[in-house]
Amino acid sequence: MRVGRIPYVNCYPVYGAIDRGVVPLDAEIVDGVPTALNAQMGGGALDVSVISAIEYARDSRRYLLLPDLAISCDGPVRSVALFSKRPASELGGRRVLVSRSSMTSAALLELLFQHVWDARPTFIPADAELTDIARFAADDHDARLVIGDAALRLGAYMHNADERDDLLDRLGYRYAYDLGAEWKRWTDLPFVFAVWVAQRSTDTRAALNVHASLISSRNWGLAHLETLAAQAALATGVSRNQCLTYLSGLDYGLSYGHLAGLTEFFRRLVAVGRVPNGSLFFLAA
Repeated sequence: MRVGRIPYVNCYPVYGAIDRGVVPLDAEIVDGVPTALNAQMGGGALDVSVISAIEYARDSRRYLLLPDLAISCDGPVRSVALFSKRPASELGGRRVLVSRSSMTSAALLELLFQHVWDARPTFIPADAELTDIARFAADDHDARLVIGDAALRLGAYMHNADERDDLLDRLGYRYAYDLGAEWKRWTDLPFVFAVWVAQRSTDTRAALNVHASLISSRNWGLAHLETLAAQAALATGVSRNQCLTYLSGLDYGLSYGHLAGLTEFFRRLVAVGRVPNGSLFFLAA
């Protein structure tokens, strides 16, 4: 069994106990950014993985959702944000760099520009990982979509005059839009950024064993968020308290409310022709 993992802080609560040997996992873990894991799942190279929500909608008949497991928010997400030099409503015709790492965040951003901000910018794929931040100033752009640990780090210093660093001043970012908060304001629903899925071709018992390990590890992680926040602070350079606030604000279940937000997102994507109409199929756990 090959199991995909996103090496961002937001996955620490699901894999933390597995990494520490507290919960066994009879599988090989494969790390990758969301788009890389999407491609590997789409190509059959992984058996179970966390993937972008939009990847599930793109090919729902290929996958089975793992119950009660997702990465979602009901308001600010703090790690998916548009950083801009001008208000979003004034970005029509402007260059907006979009992280290559996340299909879901890019699709959500496009919906927000169309329906909330009423602007039509030019979207340009770009790199926006934590290791890329130092090179942001070299890019010609008016705004940039940043996800994961890079967004967490930029957001932590964005509006704090005492901590704002030279890079942010050079970039000229004066506006930040948290996409989780913008979705909540628009729809009054939670937003699901990522889900865990199994290939339909994967042995059911093996998939159920992986699911059980992930749920056990998730439950351990939620009970040890302070430990994981300390680990996250070392990885990102963001304070432990800010990391704890971040992790505490995420939800790792898949309740009725989350499903309402997920299906509303899918409905809007179907309406604009981004994904085919489909259904939710779950692993029979």
